[in-house]
Amino acid sequence: MTHLSSPAALTHADVERIRHQRGRSILLFVTDRCPVGCAHCSVDSRRDSPTIRDFDLFGHIVDGICRADEIQVVGLSGGEPFAERRGLELAVARLTEAGKRQVVFTSGVWARGRDTPRWVREVLGRCACVYLSTDAFHARTVDDAAFGRAVRAVVSEGAWLVVQVLDQGDACACMEAKLAELLGPTWRTCAEVNAIAPLTSGRGADQFVRAPRTHGHQFGACPLARGPMVRYDGVVTACCNESVIMGRGPERLRVAAGTGDEVAHALQRFHDDPLLRLIGNVGFGVLTTHPRLRHLAPRRFSNNCDLCWQVMDHMPERDTPDALIDVMNALIPEAS
Repeated sequence: MTHLSSPAALTHADVERIRHQRGRSILLFVTDRCPVGCAHCSVDSRRDSPTIRDFDLFGHIVDGICRADEIQVVGLSGGEPFAERRGLELAVARLTEAGKRQVVFTSGVWARGRDTPRWVREVLGRCACVYLSTDAFHARTVDDAAFGRAVRAVVSEGAWLVVQVLDQGDACACMEAKLAELLGPTWRTCAEVNAIAPLTSGRGADQFVRAPRTHGHQFGACPLARGPMVRYDGVVTACCNESVIMGRGPERLRVAAGTGDEVAHALQRFHDDPLLRLIGNVGFGVLTTHPRLRHLAPRRFSNNCDLCWQVMDHMPERDTPDALIDVMNALIPEAS
C-alpha cells in the first residue's frame, strides 16, 4: 500500500512539542454531542448533548483564533467533532485559509458506512494529524470493519494517523499488529500507536480506578497549563481539562467570551496569569513551598488537576498581586 502522509504532517511527538510551548496551540471544542455513547466518556457526551446553536458566535470565535498569529496548531475536539458537520467544516475552512495546522480527535464513527462521505475526506485532507481513538468501549459502535475503513481513509488523505488506545494489558501490541494488517509492513511511515491513561472523570469515574495518590510536593510542571481551550459557545479555559470547560473547578480557569476580540483577551489573560505561568513552567513542587500552600506539600493527590484546584482555592484572586509568585517567575526561565 502506498502511504501518502504529507510533508506537513505532524506526529504525536510533534503535536506534544508544540502543545508544550506556551501559547502555540489551542483546543477548539466543536461540540458536546457524540453518537458513540462510550461508558468511559470523560465528559459524558451523548447523542442529545448540546452543540452549536449560534453559528455567528462560533464564526467569531474561529476568526479570533485565526487572528492569533502565535497559535500554530489548532486541535478540533468534542464530543465527536464529526457529529457537528456545519461547525467542523466552517472551522477547518477558515483555519486552513489562515495557515493554521489542524489536529482532529475522532472515534471514526463517520466510517460506519461502506463509503466515507466526501466532506469527511475533505476535512481529513486538511488535517496535519488525526487522533483515532479505539478500545472495547468504542467497538460497540465502531466495529473492526468501520475502524479499518477509518484508518485507510485517514492515511489515504495524507494526514498522519495516531491511534489512541487505553494503556491496559497488551493493547498497544495488538493495535500494532492490526495496523500492520491494515496498512502493510511499512505502516510506521504513516501511523503510530499512542497509549493513554484512563480518565476517571465523567462516565469514566464509574469504570476506572483512580491512580495511586502522590504527595503534593512531588508533582512537577503541568505543560497543559500552557495551552488553552475554547468551546463553541465562547467558554475559554486555561487548559484542556474537560471538567473545567463543563463548568466544574475554579472560576479562575474559565472565562466567557462573546466575540473574537474577547476570545483573544481571554487567551492573553491566561497567558499573563503569573500563577498559571508558574504551574506550567516549574510546577507544584516549588509552588507548595509558598506559605499559603505549604499544607498541600505533604497531602496526597490522584493527579495534578486535583492539586491545581486546591492551589486555586488557597491563592488570592488573579488581580491581587503576590510578590513571592512574581519572584519565583522571575528566577525561573520560561520552559521551552
